[in-house]
Amino acid sequence: MTTASFFASSPWPRSLWIGSLIVASVLLSPAFHCGFPLAAFAAVAALTLGRRDALLLSGSVWLASQTIAFASLHHHMTDVALAWSVATGVIALLSCEAAGLTARRMKGLVSVAAAFVAAFVVYKGLIFGFGVAMGSSVGHFDSLLATLPRIFLINACVFAGLGALYALGSAGRRNEEAVALVPRHV
Repeated sequence: MTTASFFASSPWPRSLWIGSLIVASVLLSPAFHCGFPLAAFAAVAALTLGRRDALLLSGSVWLASQTIAFASLHHHMTDVALAWSVATGVIALLSCEAAGLTARRMKGLVSVAAAFVAAFVVYKGLIFGFGVAMGSSVGHFDSLLATLPRIFLINACVFAGLGALYALGSAGRRNEEAVALVPRHV
């Protein structure tokens, strides 16, 4: 079973799934702030949607998290903060692409884990690279190494949770369809 066939079997309505992920990102944004699990959302988007929708969703999740950070959490609007904001948006899209490319080249459930790891590696690698380009010191590298396990765990848990939500919604929709197929007059 390829990844595409594994996820294509879901009867989730596309708009409901996309809306559910955006709502989940809005609910999670205040909890994670700078550690928002964009890699997890990018990987789930790449695994459950077509390429165009996955990129649009990744951009929407990024926009929702940034809107909350700047509007509700009173994140300061400095030039540096805006540069980081734009960079994380581009990085979220590149993470989604990495997850999608990885998933298309592998088969079965291994591709699911590989897609997540690809999204996470691209995300954290580019975050680090952008930090260096912005003139961050060696302390940025130390901070990256110190927080890497925690950020990976956050992303892995959110990825697993979104996968469970996907499976749950798929199972619920299948049960509804099965009930609808039972003749009422028997």
